[in-house]
Amino acid sequence: MGTIKKPENFFIAKIKILKRSSINDPEGNTIAEALNNLGFGGIGSVRIGKYIEIILESKDKKTTEGIVKKMCETLLVNLVIESYDIEIGEYTTS
Repeated sequence: MGTIKKPENFFIAKIKILKRSSINDPEGNTIAEALNNLGFGGIGSVRIGKYIEIILESKDKKTTEGIVKKMCETLLVNLVIESYDIEIGEYTTS
């Protein structure tokens, strides 16, 4: 029916999305306050964000990074208030 895909054709993209430092983070502020109230001193600040993993087929790591960057800038990240970081690795099923 089709060809069997080689494992090296698959990559995992790990995407970390945070609000920009210039944007107020009320959830982060609430957690920081709660941690201080619970006796965890020394909390400077807390930022709340999103973590996304995407497994995709691509010819190489550089191509994968370009595809995932386009995904982020098209749908996954609100570039006005968020920044993101991408880590690409080879995906193995073991």
